[in-house]
Amino acid sequence: MTEDREDTTCPATTEPAAVETAPAPAKDSSTAEEPGVRAPARRRRGPGPFALIALPGLVASTGVVAFLALTGGLDTAPASDPGSAQPAVSNVDGSYVPWLRRATADCAVAGVTPALLAAHIDQLSGWQDDSASLSGRGIARFTDAGWKAWGRDDDGNGNASPHDAVDAIMALGRQDCSLAEKVTALRTRGAVNGDVADLTLAAHTAGLDEVRKAGKVPVAARAFVAGVRKRLPRYDALVRQNPEQDGGRLSGALLRPPVAVLTVTSPFGSRTHPLTKVTKLHTGVDFGAPQGAQVSAAREGRVEFAGMTSAYGYRVVIDHGTIDGKRLETTYSHLSVLQVRAGQSVSAGAPVGLVGSTGLSTGPHLHFEVLLDGQYTDPEAWLTDGA
Repeated sequence: MTEDREDTTCPATTEPAAVETAPAPAKDSSTAEEPGVRAPARRRRGPGPFALIALPGLVASTGVVAFLALTGGLDTAPASDPGSAQPAVSNVDGSYVPWLRRATADCAVAGVTPALLAAHIDQLSGWQDDSASLSGRGIARFTDAGWKAWGRDDDGNGNASPHDAVDAIMALGRQDCSLAEKVTALRTRGAVNGDVADLTLAAHTAGLDEVRKAGKVPVAARAFVAGVRKRLPRYDALVRQNPEQDGGRLSGALLRPPVAVLTVTSPFGSRTHPLTKVTKLHTGVDFGAPQGAQVSAAREGRVEFAGMTSAYGYRVVIDHGTIDGKRLETTYSHLSVLQVRAGQSVSAGAPVGLVGSTGLSTGPHLHFEVLLDGQYTDPEAWLTDGA
């Protein structure tokens, strides 16, 4: 495994500096318990008296389950739809899929996706608007104070209500995006460690202060986060089945892989350096790759810097312009050869250099960074699957 030796927390074109933070957390090993298995009972030759009594009830129950399975998790469709209805996915009525996209499209921080938002709602309410729930109102379980802060009439029906599924989806999307920005800022400063989505969910259920105090996902939020993660695979189909509509401004900002094979040898986030033993922010992600492998631009842009640095070795910085008014930059470090020069315009996928081990590095790899308005973000959350 290759490791960067640089101490990095400053902007893309400057030399790195150490950031003190809490030690990296241990992995959460909580998993769902497997149901118990009963030993088989002694067999009968025919139905017992209890079976004859219970049979009509079982038939009726089966009918109810079949009805719910056919009708989906929500009783009503939205009054106004921002796009054509999509096939139903898991507990979500198909007509809500475009709203899930819209609710996350303007997130300034990558990591809050339509699938994550859907799984979050599933964990909160199972997509059921239970008016008798004590935990909050509507499918997103908003309190009165929460709704006052985030609720709007997003479907334009003249009534902003947490019991309106569209309004609730959009409101929770705004809240999750806001929390994601805050935990990303904390993580960039080295104050917390962990996945942006997990920290966002933890901040929602336990509070941002608890996440800050713990420096990671607090114990009180682990079960909630694990519940959302368990539900997430069923909602990932929202993105996979309709990639052309996973749009909005955020989707337009997604990046293509800078190397052919994305083998992560050191992820983004706080870590204890294996050589210096200093706990600091690892400002990018290390992709293991052989010496001389091609490195490509993750998005079209203008080369801001291409040259030698003491810590990063041969380094390229590309300015991709602004996304939602925020400047987007990517960096490529420890290159063995530079294939661009400062001031040059490049297209997505254009060669920028070759993998190497220049600067403070223990072996051939690419140290790849993504900066939004000068703040380091998790590169893995920005990367697409290909061209």
